[in-house]
Amino acid sequence: MNQEALKIINDRFGKDTVIALSTINGDYPAVRFVNAYYEEGAFYVITHALSSKMRQITKNPNISVCAEWFSARGKGENLGYFGKVENKEIAGKLRKVFASWIDNGHNNFEDENTIILKINLEDAVLFSYGTRYDLDFNE
Repeated sequence: MNQEALKIINDRFGKDTVIALSTINGDYPAVRFVNAYYEEGAFYVITHALSSKMRQITKNPNISVCAEWFSARGKGENLGYFGKVENKEIAGKLRKVFASWIDNGHNNFEDENTIILKINLEDAVLFSYGTRYDLDFNE
């Protein structure tokens, strides 16, 4: 993977960032904005297990994302309950990254349907200062 491109991705998205997440709803794409955090080839999102996006990902895990001169394809993965032991490390990072809003009442961390969605990136196109980077996250 191109190290310069990875640095740009980490600088842009290794913090609370809003991305457009597209799933498949029957024959049509379904797009919504989500708060996300990027780390090591994946975006992480706090969501509800029974949301439309998660029902769609369960049926078809193929997703696309788009943000600030970046578009990518990948697969959505339900990591399960935010508070489970296996999620302790990433949940701690998300608490810090999303600190400005995480406890505003929108999330119920007592509800086991409050989950972490991991968006595993497969390929992407990134633009920065006139340079195009074609990225393969499976390399």
